[in-house]
Order: sequence, then structure tokens, then C-alpha cells
Amino acid sequence: MPYILALDQGTTSSRAIVFDHDGNILASAQKEFTQHYPRPAWVEHDPHEIWVSQIGTAAEAVAGARIRPDEIAAVGITNQRETAVVWDRRTGEAIHNAIVWQDRRTAPLCRRLVEEGCEAMIQERTGLVIDAYFSASKVAWLLENVPGARQRAERGELAFGTVDTWLLWKLTGGRCHATDASNASRTMLFNIHTGAWDPELLRLFGVPAALLPEVRSSSEVYGTTAPLPGLGEAPVAGIAGDQQAALFGQACLSPGLTKCTYGTGCFVLQNTGTSPVNSGQRLLTTVASRIGGTTAYALEGSVFIGGAVVQWVRDGLGLIRSAEEIEALARSVPDNGGVFLVPAFAGLGAPHWDPYARGAVLGITRGVTSAHLARAALESIAYQVADLLQAMRDDSGIELKELRVDGGASRNDLLMQFQADLLGAPVVRPAITETTALGAAYLAGLATGYWSGTKDVAAHWRVDRRFDPSMPAEQAGRLKARWKRALERARHWETE
Repeated sequence: MPYILALDQGTTSSRAIVFDHDGNILASAQKEFTQHYPRPAWVEHDPHEIWVSQIGTAAEAVAGARIRPDEIAAVGITNQRETAVVWDRRTGEAIHNAIVWQDRRTAPLCRRLVEEGCEAMIQERTGLVIDAYFSASKVAWLLENVPGARQRAERGELAFGTVDTWLLWKLTGGRCHATDASNASRTMLFNIHTGAWDPELLRLFGVPAALLPEVRSSSEVYGTTAPLPGLGEAPVAGIAGDQQAALFGQACLSPGLTKCTYGTGCFVLQNTGTSPVNSGQRLLTTVASRIGGTTAYALEGSVFIGGAVVQWVRDGLGLIRSAEEIEALARSVPDNGGVFLVPAFAGLGAPHWDPYARGAVLGITRGVTSAHLARAALESIAYQVADLLQAMRDDSGIELKELRVDGGASRNDLLMQFQADLLGAPVVRPAITETTALGAAYLAGLATGYWSGTKDVAAHWRVDRRFDPSMPAEQAGRLKARWKRALERARHWETE
């Protein structure tokens, strides 16, 4: 039986995982890459470093699995979304660093579009709110600020893509310039109702159609890998943005099933079936997947700073030496000591969408220790997720029966228990928490017949641990009320 190789290109690292037919991990490899901060609130990546780190981990994972390259049945790609890359079609070289989804440089442009009354039109067509988070304003910035970029784009010399498109181009030796519907739906240039790039939005953002990739389904053979070190020729057959891939990997394949991925950010998605649900709570309506001509939709809420707050405690404050140490430090105190940390380091995402919020620590007294700060940092992740799920319940009318969780921070038992306490609903962690990569693997395997169908996929989902709420509802309510007070003090801190 051959195997599936999943490429999981994230915000801070590139990973590759080899899966077998039962969804088990044979081997994995991971490599962090450089984060560039040229100005406050600007975040960039070097696209070449992304590619080198990703192809390096792929070769390492295949070697670690002790399999031959020709035993790879298919390759799936999942990726950090919204991050924008523009490159030269002839040379394959990027014209500028990638502008990362966290980057806020285009907030003034987005504010102008809101003031001009574009918000309702954009939300109706794309399911998104106007924000610097999405790709459209980033592409517009690159075309305006890289010398000659606009003229070259109009002549068809340049290509744009989110990171999946960049990797697909490189994997196929420049033969395939494509994306899938889930990634396209995160650009603010894609009409989720027509399933195509929207001409009016292209005019609004000044993006030439010649720059854009072809939009294809999430599960099909896009092309074959070019000869690469450590890899044979294999079909690239599955693509989904990281959060949609995690929804698929969590087997949330029917309406109402909900997952949260605890990564650099936190992302809550709820399957809403084949009909998009318009949000009145400033959540996002997004394409979950497009398979065999059928489009599935989801409601989504995004927390910009989730697990990244643990990195800040480690690197910025120096309170811990590794991310894993934060749980023991936080457990050394019985509670947060009255401290609330709002990690609005890059503004606030849904449902607030405040690019001018900034981080704040409230409630400090003389008795506060590093342990209280560590606990407040962990709890801040759970509060933000609880806010999203309340907004989602208000939109969909669906009561949460359980929250399926994955991502690095989902392995933190203290955080998962506190999350269940705030929600008043069970939190369920699967046996395989690498569900983002697993979702990409499933999509690739379905396209090539490696798995027979979605029922075959769902049968592999298994529970590792279930966290049931144990905190009295009144106590959880008091904590959430104090969190909201802290949140209000962090909002609208900056004016430009």
C-alpha cells in the first residue's frame, strides 16, 4: 500500500507528514523560517525561504518514513491563507517578500473602502468583512509600491497566488498556476456565489485578471511534481487552506459540526452545508471545500493571536524556555490572580475587527507573579474562542454540542479544560491532532482513489480525550464579564 505526503505550510514553520491508509503518521519533519518585521504591524516572509523549507521537510519526511519516493500515491497541500505572493512567470522569482495575513499596512485603504460604502457589497459577494487580513489589499499594495509591478502585471508577466499557489507552481516546475476554491474565497476577490473571480472587485482593487490563478476544486489532480531531490513524480491532488483542511481532517462533514484549530492564531469553523449563511455578527462566510462539483460552506471566526501569545511569553518576556513549559508554570497557581491579558498585538479579529486595538495586561497587583501572567496568557486564548462561538451561535442558531480541537495548543490540557468550562460544552481532542495536514492528505487521497469516499475518511476519526465542563456556570459568567471589561480597554488604542 502506498502513502500520502501532506505539505503543511504554516505561518512560522513548514511541515511535511507522511500518512498511511489508516490516517496514522509514519514520519514528519518541520522547519521554522524567518519572520520579517520591517515596520511596526508589518509582517513579511521570504517566498524562497518558504519553498526551500517546505521542499526540505518533504524530502526529510519521506526519508524518515523509510519509503521510496515512488511509494507516494499523492501529495496534498495545505497552507497559511491570505498571505500574498507575486512572482515573475519567466524566472519564478518573487518580486517582493510575501505580505503575511497578520500584516496591517493596508488598514488605511480598508478604512477608506468602508467610508466609501463598499462593505455591504463586498460582504454579500465574498462573505468577508473589509479588513487588511485578506489578500486583495495586499496585492493592491504590491502593485502600487513595487516599481514597475503594475505595468508588468497588466502585460501578463507576473503571477499572484496565496501560498498554496506558490507551492503548486514550484512543485510542478511552473506548469500549473492554480488555487482551490477554499483559498480563493479568502482573497476578497472571489465571488462565493458564482464560484469565480469577481470583475467588479478586481476593478475596485485594481488587480488585473491576468495576474490571477485558475480556481479549481479542492480534490483533483492539478499536475505532477517535477523532479525534485528526495521526491519522485507524484500527482499533486489536494489543496485547501489550513483551516478548511482542518475542518475536513476533523471529519466535520455535515452541517453543525464545529472545530477550532489552536495554532499561531485560533480559527473556529462550523460546517453550514451547501448553502452559505450570511453573518450578522461580523463572522466570515467561507468556502469549506469544493469536491466533485459540490461546494460546502462554513462560518468562520478568526483570532489573530492564539498560540502566538505563548511564543511571546517565551521570546518576548523570557518567562519560559520552550512553549511546552507554559502549562506547568500556569498550573503552579490556582487562578490568574485577577490578571487579564488581551493579546491584541496585531489588532483584533472577529467579531470585533479592530485593527487599532493593541495588547494590554489588566489587573496587576503587587502579588502578581510570572505564573499569573502565564496563566492569563493561556486563558486569553480560550476567552477569544468563546467570543467567537457565541457569535456563531447567534448567527446559525445552532447550539454547540461539542467542539473538536486540534493544533499545537490543543495538547495543553489546562487550556482545553478551561475552554470547556467557558463554553459549558465538551471539548474533544482527536487521537491525531495534526488534522490540518490530515485534511490535505484526505483530499489528495480521495482524488486518486486512495480513499473510497468521505465515509471512508470519517471512519478514521478517533477520540484521544474529552474535556467536560466542571466550572459552575456562574463563575464562568463572572470571568467572561471581566474579560469583556479588559477587552474594551484594549480597543481603539491606535488612531492610525
